[in-house]
Amino acid sequence: MEEKLKQHTTNCIKVVLFGPESTGKTTLSKQLARHYNSVWVPEYAREYLQNKWNEERKTCEPEDLLPIAVGQMALENELATKTDSVLICDTDLLETKVYSEAYYSGSCDPLLEKYALKNTYHIYFLTYIDIPWEKDDLRDKPNERERMFKAFENALKKYNRPYVLLKGSKTERLQIAVNHIDELLKNNV
Repeated sequence: MEEKLKQHTTNCIKVVLFGPESTGKTTLSKQLARHYNSVWVPEYAREYLQNKWNEERKTCEPEDLLPIAVGQMALENELATKTDSVLICDTDLLETKVYSEAYYSGSCDPLLEKYALKNTYHIYFLTYIDIPWEKDDLRDKPNERERMFKAFENALKKYNRPYVLLKGSKTERLQIAVNHIDELLKNNV
């Protein structure tokens, strides 16, 4: 199991969109992948949990978190082989850890936690809650956005992750992210 949670070594710059539900992570990650003509790693949990909802009418449970983490890392590791410039990740295991702790009384599977802290990325873009919340089958905390945002920001600070806060319109967020990624690309060459 541990091997499945390990991040493979690559030469690309790894970027993570990070933050609470319905804050524009997927939209922005797709825009960034298009901008850099690169690879987008979707959030595996969305597909996994949507299938669970469609089949069982159940939401996420603690036993879903390790399969979600394994699926996320399989996607990331596979797609990382398809670029040597920028890999845009819609999420990472640290996000799964934050959700685990927020939803399940502060607990997180030790194996998930180990790799959430061990896997590394060049920059995190923390998406703020200044865009309207959109309902779907999986989103369930419209009134807890502030609390969830603080949980995500606190995790980045606690684990000393390099991050940039993204606020404003889609255009403003994209421009800020591009500026930071361009700087990383310039310094990485």
